[in-house]
Amino acid sequence: MNLENNDKTEGKVATAIEEQTAKIPSDLFLWAALGSMAVSLTLKFFKSKQHTALFVGQWAAPFLLLGVYNKIVKLEGHDKNDKANEQ
Repeated sequence: MNLENNDKTEGKVATAIEEQTAKIPSDLFLWAALGSMAVSLTLKFFKSKQHTALFVGQWAAPFLLLGVYNKIVKLEGHDKNDKANEQ
């Protein structure tokens, strides 16, 4: 079964997002996730900041998901097909 569909192209919005996202280093998202966990742990030590600690700690998963999206865009994004057509 062939899962590739080369007839479809990305929309203008997706292409614009991919162009901007590809400029961001992938490890930035990893550091953001680790940073949010560190801030959450620090806030957890302050007993009056329990809800804030949980809120900030939940940022780690979205940061990691954004990092995965960023990596996929760099490896499989619209510009992969554009580069292949240029060669």
